[in-house]
Amino acid sequence: MSQFEGTAPYYAAYRPGIPQQAVSLLTGTVRGIASPTLLDLGSGTGQVPLALHSAFAEIDVVEADAGMIAEAEAALAPLAGPVVRFHPVRAEDFTPPTPTWRADLVTICRAFHWMDQEKVLSLLDECTAPDGAVVVMGDGSLWTARTTWTDALRALIQDYLGTKRRAGRSSTYAVHDRPYAEVLGESAFARTEEHRITVRRQWSPETVLGYLASTSFAARPLFGDRWEEFETQALQLLREHAQDDGLIEPAEFTVLIGRR
Repeated sequence: MSQFEGTAPYYAAYRPGIPQQAVSLLTGTVRGIASPTLLDLGSGTGQVPLALHSAFAEIDVVEADAGMIAEAEAALAPLAGPVVRFHPVRAEDFTPPTPTWRADLVTICRAFHWMDQEKVLSLLDECTAPDGAVVVMGDGSLWTARTTWTDALRALIQDYLGTKRRAGRSSTYAVHDRPYAEVLGESAFARTEEHRITVRRQWSPETVLGYLASTSFAARPLFGDRWEEFETQALQLLREHAQDDGLIEPAEFTVLIGRR
């Protein structure tokens, strides 16, 4: 069972996209390559290929959650230009569409912590072009953000769901302490460069609630019949903290590029 069961519509509507600076950085990695191919692992609702599609001739979208990949298909299938293929499997189980297929850019956004990292990187060694790049990127969440309003919101979630961060219905979140640069450093893609992009996000109380419904730690089903009670309290809390410019989340979006 997916940690994100039932969250896909909220994910598509409320998850922040990737910063434009990251888009420019990633499309730059394939500049000069004829008919480049993008492989996006743990694609969710397809945010990354949707942002990068104009730079690629072929895109392969890998996502195991049925609801997520349905949202990705709805977003990406109408695109004019690239050939888009959808693979409803885990990243660890991806099989290239042909024996000679190679990815020029592999992206993993906000999903590497869910994967068997060593296995995925070994698989990518077999199906990434010799000069291709593997990119692990992402930022924190409203659970990890440290502001007055996110601290108060996290405490409210913990009042309902317990102090440990949830990861879907049946488990809690396992913290990954190893830096991703260290993980890539032990793989074929050991030559790394890191880019940190400062982001300032503006939320409203309503969009925060939509975002929470997209997460593995505060999805609606986790609350059972107490969601409406939680929603009422959360909206009141968020409205008390909101300023004229809404609820501000300072964040840092990290792009780690690994090459052979």
